[in-house]
Amino acid sequence: MTDFTMFGLRPVLMTGLEAQGFATPTPIQSRAIPVIMQGRDILGLAQTGTGKTLAFGLPIMHALLGAERPAPKTTQALILAPTRELVTQIATTLDNFARKTPLKVQRVVGGAGMQPQIQKLAKGCDILVATPGRLLDLLERRALTLSQTQMLVLDEADQMLDLGFIHALRKIAGLLPKNRQTMMFSATMNKQMNEIASAYLDRPERIQVDAPGKPADKIDQSVHYVPQGDKARLLEGYLKAHMSELALVFARTKHGAEKLMKLLTAWGIDAGSIHGNKSQAQRERTLQAFREGRLKVLVATDVAARGIDIPDVRHVYNYELPEVPENYVHRIGRTARAGASGRAIAFCAPAEMGDLQNIERLMKRELTVAGGSPWPDEMAGAARAAARKRGPGRGAPRPAKAGQHPHPARARSGSGKPGDATRRGPGKTSGKPRTRKSA
Repeated sequence: MTDFTMFGLRPVLMTGLEAQGFATPTPIQSRAIPVIMQGRDILGLAQTGTGKTLAFGLPIMHALLGAERPAPKTTQALILAPTRELVTQIATTLDNFARKTPLKVQRVVGGAGMQPQIQKLAKGCDILVATPGRLLDLLERRALTLSQTQMLVLDEADQMLDLGFIHALRKIAGLLPKNRQTMMFSATMNKQMNEIASAYLDRPERIQVDAPGKPADKIDQSVHYVPQGDKARLLEGYLKAHMSELALVFARTKHGAEKLMKLLTAWGIDAGSIHGNKSQAQRERTLQAFREGRLKVLVATDVAARGIDIPDVRHVYNYELPEVPENYVHRIGRTARAGASGRAIAFCAPAEMGDLQNIERLMKRELTVAGGSPWPDEMAGAARAAARKRGPGRGAPRPAKAGQHPHPARARSGSGKPGDATRRGPGKTSGKPRTRKSA
């Protein structure tokens, strides 16, 4: 399918597509929409930023526009997503199409008042977008029943499992009608994902538009080898070289993200942060300021950033590398959205060499070197051992205080300056890749 007109969608949806500038469906939309409109279950494997929301949203709305209105405390379609931000992004996208229709789209997430959500659900809704934890809270309070739910979507299912939602998903599955249509979308597939797929899906059509772990083609990826204590000043240099462009910075921990944001602010950079210690209202205000360009830099953790869909993000900095290599793909997928280009730079300290090697193995490619040189095995191993002794949270930023510069004796070979890009040549890798221990 090369044009939305070929799907046979209802006129009001076609009008919405035209008004919002959607003309050509993405690969996942071209393949998923016809299958969903046939009423079949699907298992969609696609990287982030490929247009999955409309891939399931349009056929759901098409079907519900021809159905009866929902009864009180029920929903006809349920969409589960792992984070508040992703729930908000999905609900906003669908609501833009539903405004000129009788359809009602509601969202429920943790970190927000329970009573207002209960009141909204009392009248029933056509489409409910929710995080699993808050949905279970509402079900336990009998504010909602899933007995009339006809369609179910599990979006970013792999991330829901990573966040420990498997028990919640099993409970929710037991409350849903067996005679329903289910759509599951994921960027990766593993043994646990197969278990969930078997429990939820009935003879699904498998749709895979990109190889798992494959990032967007238009992302310029590189790595900068830098001691942990020098990362903050290196980041400052990169950010100030592109002050007019939006940048997303990833930290591993909530504390680390907040500390780094405050340091960048003290250095005169318009920065904000989102993480699990922020209330939903705080996160939404910060995201809105970032979206509007009032904040140029957003420091985030993996969980909080899932669902960020801001086309103007041009730079992604992996201030700390993720221990789960698939999360690297999700992180850099926040740039190069909707066909745009972007840049992703990974900062690699000695203790993170194993994480970098796992990422490169997943993507089946080596990253271009933007500065420094690969850490020797001996140094990387010693740093990793020291990090294990320190316990969880290793790699949390310990940058210089405002006004201070890192000690020059810690500089490595190579200029280490932003933009000094070289490519790692044959034989530059240091020995066999180290195996990452399970987090």
